[in-house]
Amino acid sequence: MTITPLRPPTGHTNLLTLAEVLTELGVPKSTFFRWKAIGKAPRTIKYPNGSLHIRRRDLDAWLTAHEEAPAA
Repeated sequence: MTITPLRPPTGHTNLLTLAEVLTELGVPKSTFFRWKAIGKAPRTIKYPNGSLHIRRRDLDAWLTAHEEAPAA
């Protein structure tokens, strides 16, 4: 019997776990899921086991889109 790992193999750092994203953003899971419910969270990938992952490029694009202009 072969067991498939839940995380990508080493070297495939383009997918982040939900826990990694929450740590990077500094928000609780409840906030992230509220953002997701109203369409304000970064794009997610839902695995068949229910776990969520976020592509690094999608998180970076989301962060860039939410940058504020510098104060004048």
